[in-house]
Amino acid sequence: MPETTPGTSAVLSVLPALSAQAERLIEAGVHEIAGLPAAEIRTYAANAEARAGSDGALLAVHPDRAPVSALAPLLRREGKPGFVVVDMPDVDEFAPTAIELPDAPLYVLTGLDRGDHMSNWSPEEALPALTKEDRTPLLLTEGIHWVFQQPAALERNLCFMTIGSRLRKPNGTFDARTPAIWISNGTGRDGRERRDAPKVGWCWWNNRHTWLGFASAMGRKP
Repeated sequence: MPETTPGTSAVLSVLPALSAQAERLIEAGVHEIAGLPAAEIRTYAANAEARAGSDGALLAVHPDRAPVSALAPLLRREGKPGFVVVDMPDVDEFAPTAIELPDAPLYVLTGLDRGDHMSNWSPEEALPALTKEDRTPLLLTEGIHWVFQQPAALERNLCFMTIGSRLRKPNGTFDARTPAIWISNGTGRDGRERRDAPKVGWCWWNNRHTWLGFASAMGRKP
């Protein structure tokens, strides 16, 4: 297993207030995607702030309500919209794995960490390490929510995988593709016009990448 470098992991804990996050979701039309009244999102965010504050908290819509294919195009970087790679047409079939989500259309994640200190680890190596630390890996939808609310969470050479989402094949085994969010170089099938755009793609379960950490959270609250 690669060595870690303590202190290099970007916690990026200063997120907008939950009420501001709610407004951003509404402005982008996420409430319509999720089939939720705008007032319900505002009320939820206000109540969550009143209960526990909002420092470092991320407002998320349940993946059953707002799938990756609908959320990814809402991302922006240098004016360019996010996209899903062409060889991931089944992106919405990547589901929470060994993760218990709140039984609610909206929930809050706390203690986000991009996992920079795990750069150059494989997903197979990172998952037990996160579990040992009592951390939970992010879902792909949660990673998109994070970049949507805090674009600085995505940096060149400091991007992240979301290994909480996996695709189970008909025979019961897992697809080796593992979701990640990074920045397009505008090469290959991405197209030059997509250079610097936020990109939803995948890497192999057993492969290491020096520029991908493993996004995780301390927990999820309904």
